[in-house]
Amino acid sequence: MKLIAKYLKPYYGRMFFGLLIKIFGTVAELFMPWILAHILDDVVPQAKLDGNMRPMIFWGVMMFFMVVIARTCNVIANRKAAEVSKNTIYSLRNDLFEQILHLSGKQTDRIGIPSLISRMTTDTYNIHHAINMMQRMGVRAPMIIIGGLFLTATLEPVLTLVLAGTLPFVVLVVVVVSKKGIPLYAKVQQAIDVMVRTVREDVAGIRVIKALSKNEYEKNRFGKANDAVVKEELKASGVMAMSGPLLNLCLNLGLTFVIIVGAFRVNAGISKAGKIVAFLTYFTLILNAVIAVNRIFVMMSKAIASAARIDDVFEAENDLKVEESIGFSSENRLEFRNVSFSYQGDMDKLCLENVNFTLRKGQNLGIIGATGSGKTTLFHLLMRFYDVTEGEILVDGKNIKSYPLQELRKRFGVAFQNDVVFHDTVQENISFGRDLTTEEINEAAKWANAYDFIMEKEGGMEHVAAIKGADFSGGQKQRLLVARALAGGPEFLLLDDASSALDYKTDAFIRKQIRENLKHTMTITIAQRISSVMQADLILVLDDGVVIGQGTHEELLETCETYREIYHSQMGTEL
Repeated sequence: MKLIAKYLKPYYGRMFFGLLIKIFGTVAELFMPWILAHILDDVVPQAKLDGNMRPMIFWGVMMFFMVVIARTCNVIANRKAAEVSKNTIYSLRNDLFEQILHLSGKQTDRIGIPSLISRMTTDTYNIHHAINMMQRMGVRAPMIIIGGLFLTATLEPVLTLVLAGTLPFVVLVVVVVSKKGIPLYAKVQQAIDVMVRTVREDVAGIRVIKALSKNEYEKNRFGKANDAVVKEELKASGVMAMSGPLLNLCLNLGLTFVIIVGAFRVNAGISKAGKIVAFLTYFTLILNAVIAVNRIFVMMSKAIASAARIDDVFEAENDLKVEESIGFSSENRLEFRNVSFSYQGDMDKLCLENVNFTLRKGQNLGIIGATGSGKTTLFHLLMRFYDVTEGEILVDGKNIKSYPLQELRKRFGVAFQNDVVFHDTVQENISFGRDLTTEEINEAAKWANAYDFIMEKEGGMEHVAAIKGADFSGGQKQRLLVARALAGGPEFLLLDDASSALDYKTDAFIRKQIRENLKHTMTITIAQRISSVMQADLILVLDDGVVIGQGTHEELLETCETYREIYHSQMGTEL
């Protein structure tokens, strides 16, 4: 609830204004049955006796005005409620998205991407719905209940006691059911996380699913995830649904007693028919108000569970802290010193072990090794998505933990394996929000051998790429990603298997352009092809997180058996 209150705080004034209008409307609504009773019991009989219709017209007009005031105030208040809830969730979503962007790799792994998606969508919607409902009914329903009891007490004190006697049972039902419902809604959201993950995987791999005729298999897999959501929703809804029938039972029993007692009192001449009609109207209003309170509790149960999940993201401890504020020195080198790393933080399950190398300005490092040997993990550590478990990484003679993350990462140009082409113009996909000139963007596209096919598209650089770049071939997408990495002349260029979909000629062309046009850039290339790294100043051969070979191409041919085997197998020469 603290999270919701925090985001509602800027709108307290608007909420107060809306609630004030809602109060006026509810007061007008409460007086309508009272006026009706007065008309039936006093005005109509008197008009029959003296033939004066003016009081009847006056109270009829008053009744009409009360209806107009009640409806007008409710419409205005509801619009204010919608405005407040919309603006509140707008701010919450923006802050939540920003927080997600700043999560470390470790935190993202802990929460999970599907869960982050559902927290951004379903959970924020639950809070939005609850805020809207609370403003619409949070004041009106209690006022109807309390005001209705007060006014019925002025009409029929005895019948009011009968009505009031049912309310403790109503409160008990709401409290008990809501207490059991909140934990169940948390489980519903967890099941939705699993379903979102399944959908995300299937949408991303739709072509593979179709190519391998696995439609039925994936349909069954999604069905299991969907069944799990339905199962948890049935549990939660089943518990919360108990409140409706129980409340109706309590209130309808109360209504039955009211009608019986009222009939005896009218028959005995103690009460009047108009008061009984008004009392029954109040009873209906109170019944609907109690049902509304129950709906509020259901919505708040969902919102509280959702707010806790969102708060978990906001309270994620910053595990990538800047140790000290420094200026950039001019040593122009990158150094890994005894770097070891484990995703679990367990030294017995290391992904990288005791990695050491130094790279100077303008030099090129090649990294080669089997799948899962830790190549990409080196990039993750260098860009500080994760912190090293042991050792240190130095940039310009300073530990990377000393640099503000934004300042550190601005120095990199990166093309990751399976990177994303966004649903935006080609120019913006290359520029990516950086203040690059048209000339710089075109130049990067030419270096990546992408300019020609870009200009062949309708609109050229203004061509809007399809979602995930579906209107480009695999090789074209890779060249777009390389162009993005090259744009702006980064200090560090990281290419993670960025030529896997390129032919040898195009790969060689791009490497030549990098050598000729980015002479002062430190380039680190992860590749499966030995031809992509053999001209590097330094090559690392990784095997299960351990550097088993380090040196130039010629040196490794002499000293590293694994590198030699890769070379001969790919180049078609004999050992």
